[in-house]
Amino acid sequence: MTGGAWRRLLLALCGALLVHAAAGAAGSAAAHAGVTVTDDRGQQLTLPRPPQRIVSLLPSLTETVCALGACARLVGTDRHSNWPASLQGLPKLGGLEDTQVERLVALKPDLVLTAVSSRANDRLEALGLPVLALEPQHWAGTQRAIVVLASALGDAAAGPALVSQIEARVAAAAARVPQALRGQAVYFEVASSPHAAGEASFLGELLARLGLANIVPATMGPFPKLNPEFVIRSQPAVVMASAAAVAEMPGRPGWKALRALQRGQVCGFGAAAMDALVRPGPRLGEAAEAVADCLQSLGTIRP
Repeated sequence: MTGGAWRRLLLALCGALLVHAAAGAAGSAAAHAGVTVTDDRGQQLTLPRPPQRIVSLLPSLTETVCALGACARLVGTDRHSNWPASLQGLPKLGGLEDTQVERLVALKPDLVLTAVSSRANDRLEALGLPVLALEPQHWAGTQRAIVVLASALGDAAAGPALVSQIEARVAAAAARVPQALRGQAVYFEVASSPHAAGEASFLGELLARLGLANIVPATMGPFPKLNPEFVIRSQPAVVMASAAAVAEMPGRPGWKALRALQRGQVCGFGAAAMDALVRPGPRLGEAAEAVADCLQSLGTIRP
């Protein structure tokens, strides 16, 4: 090889090494760069680097962290966070109303995920902990929470990608809903009080995207407590609730008059499916599939 050829080869190798080093430096800088996000209180939170020790006090946020690939960064959760199963061994720190602040502080988190309505927010911030409060009530709010949390975790691109995955699963589930059931009115009970998912809730919006009507109008709020007589007068074509609630409904005063119960036009969901349905998080695609599965099993609806 001539001297000129050696020089050209040496320059090429040096150039490749410089490019590799620059890429590595850029990746390292991105991993340690600060990020500023705005939570659902309208408060800005600036983190000097992506958090590595996270406490989550809301199941939907816990699930979002895991769906974004950062489950290993969780060091504690609220008592209700139960998905994925790997979280069971983490410290459980109460809930929004009874957060165990001292135990939480002892975990030395560099980010606390909580709800706007949490009673512990002010105290946590007074103790110097970074708090990101996200409490989505609607579909758009759920999407925003995913995007904001992805940015806080240091992977902004993962948020829109996860939203797209959820949207695709919901669209696929909607395509499976039998034509005969489209437009049928449903009653979706989220608590036996009874509290229902209204049109204005993220769950109500999900039902609408599946082509279903809702007996609870948006004017009544996202999850209103209903007079049982309202449900009976409305005569929904399909009743949806947890399997346990559906089983005991015929024993409620006056509920035997519901034709949907008489005809077995019901969707009783197991605990895992109900969790996915009532949490505004990354499993809403799975939730849509559970509803579509039930509607397919019903086939047609008698008037």
